[in-house]
Amino acid sequence: MYQFESRVRYSETDSRGKLTPEGIMEYFEDCTTFQSEDIGLGVQYLKECQRVWVLSFVQIGINRYPSLGERIVIQTIPYDIKGFLGYRNFVLRTPEDEVLAYANTMWTYLDTSIGRPVKAPDSMAEAYGLSERYPMEYAPRKIAMPENPAAFEEIVVKPHHLDTNDHVNNVEYVRMARELTQKDGRIVRGLRVEYKQSALLGDVIHPVGAADAGGAGMVFSLNNEEGKPYAVVELEYGEA
Repeated sequence: MYQFESRVRYSETDSRGKLTPEGIMEYFEDCTTFQSEDIGLGVQYLKECQRVWVLSFVQIGINRYPSLGERIVIQTIPYDIKGFLGYRNFVLRTPEDEVLAYANTMWTYLDTSIGRPVKAPDSMAEAYGLSERYPMEYAPRKIAMPENPAAFEEIVVKPHHLDTNDHVNNVEYVRMARELTQKDGRIVRGLRVEYKQSALLGDVIHPVGAADAGGAGMVFSLNNEEGKPYAVVELEYGEA
């Protein structure tokens, strides 16, 4: 397990003074990045090797949103590497060990020179230090799109959406989906995202969405102009 400590900043909070779902995702993203940097397998190393870990799937459960100024501990647990796939959990806790949020993720190891998955070196498992996976309910990777989704206003990819790989950052797809329904005031208690392809600067994203079968959430497909998804986002709503 790898961890770092932080404190919820004003710039990370919403109108309720709480950390946002995107803020939770960004803390998890920072945690895995910090671990990679600390063991010498970070952004610059991967660029020199023409390799990159691309997030393929994320599932997050949220028990409670921490408030402005609250101290938090962010942990990551790499638990398996199989071929070109890597798996890791995340946990957001208080210093008193209250679990605020948790996640399961799946990553794909790509050769950027050919744009295809390649086997991760065996040394990576030793470097990251694999552990037992976190005890949680593991949802399927595939997200079913409800029938007859409605179309939403298109989104043009701007520079602020991009990460160091010049792709739309993983968190931005969730932010886009949330902004489509934020006005109804519902609170996200869980989410899944299935990442299909990378959107680039200037691409036009065509969102469609519909309520899930149980009516407790929404599923959005953020598509390209041909109707093929960049990402499919499922938001589960609950009480504040």
